[in-house]
Amino acid sequence: MRKGRAVAAGLLVLAVTTGCKTITITPNGGLSPTTAPSPSTPGQADVLPAQSADKEPPRRAHAAKAPRRTAKPVLAKGSRGSRVRELQARLAQLSLFRRKPTGFYGRQTAASVTAFQRQRGLPRTGTLDRATWHALHSCTRPPTRAETHPHTKKTAKKTAKRPAGKPAPRRDPRCMTGRVLCISKRSNTLTWMVNGKARSTMDVRFGAQYTPTREGTFRISFKSRSHVSSIYHTPMPYAMFFSGGQAVHYSADFATHGYQGASHGCVNVRDKSKLADLFHQVAPGDKVVIYK
Repeated sequence: MRKGRAVAAGLLVLAVTTGCKTITITPNGGLSPTTAPSPSTPGQADVLPAQSADKEPPRRAHAAKAPRRTAKPVLAKGSRGSRVRELQARLAQLSLFRRKPTGFYGRQTAASVTAFQRQRGLPRTGTLDRATWHALHSCTRPPTRAETHPHTKKTAKKTAKRPAGKPAPRRDPRCMTGRVLCISKRSNTLTWMVNGKARSTMDVRFGAQYTPTREGTFRISFKSRSHVSSIYHTPMPYAMFFSGGQAVHYSADFATHGYQGASHGCVNVRDKSKLADLFHQVAPGDKVVIYK
């Protein structure tokens, strides 16, 4: 009799699992909800309902994403050394850095880098990353020691050296009246004359054989402080145009290589500070006399 009752009781106990709960039918016909065992309970499936058994479980978020690499700047504020001098000298070739190279990456250098990045359509960070460095290399030439270390006595003597055998400037009669840029091809000089008196004199060089500098009497047509040649794409700081595309302007190449080179017809000046001072004195309409 006890065995029969046990079997009957066993037949009446029916467990129905629905969703996340188990409903037990008791011998008296009642329903008793119980919590389903966790998936980690022995005998239960280890795969969640929404997950296929042939797929790996999802990895953690930090493991699924590869670490992002940020571009490390080549140079930034606070940097020092020869590479900073080269950067400053290259920016000076484009008239974006208007001081002598110091070898220290400060606020002025950062502003010059930002100006270059703006011209080239690069992110304006003020720091020198690889993209900016590559773009700067493509539009400038390697600077010389005279450009990166302009304070040395050796450099100063080299810059001041005049070509051998050049005579003192001879004044042309056309230079003796009014405001005149009196330019002598014989002595390679430009003299700023005001009513027959010489105010300042500086060394100049002229065009090559196939691009000669024109001779005669001209007038300053217009001035451009930070001009860039539309033909040769080279900087022409403190340009004062007098005949078509020919102008008096500063030449970094002349300052570096002296009379070994030549212009494309312009009158090159190698003393930037002297020309900067002259630029502010000369006005459109002032006379230009170029003679042998």
